[in-house]
Amino acid sequence: MPSVPFTMRVDPALKSALEEEAQRGDTSASQIATQAIRAHLEAQAAERAAIAAAIKEADKGRFITHDAMSDWIASWDSDGELPPPKAR
Repeated sequence: MPSVPFTMRVDPALKSALEEEAQRGDTSASQIATQAIRAHLEAQAAERAAIAAAIKEADKGRFITHDAMSDWIASWDSDGELPPPKAR
């Protein structure tokens, strides 16, 4: 895929750390920054998709109560561990 120039301002310490990492990894600072930006955008997209899916599920009106979830979590690693609560 072709690339286009993109300029950004960073503080000197960040620039230095980026350049040092690029040298250690035998790559360019630009490649590291591109990978970091791509990973960030993918994570944001995944988070938005998860929120949208949760809203769609919540719109069905079925929920697990706070008390049921708290009781289940409190039972973890105990002799009387409870099964996961079910949405109602």
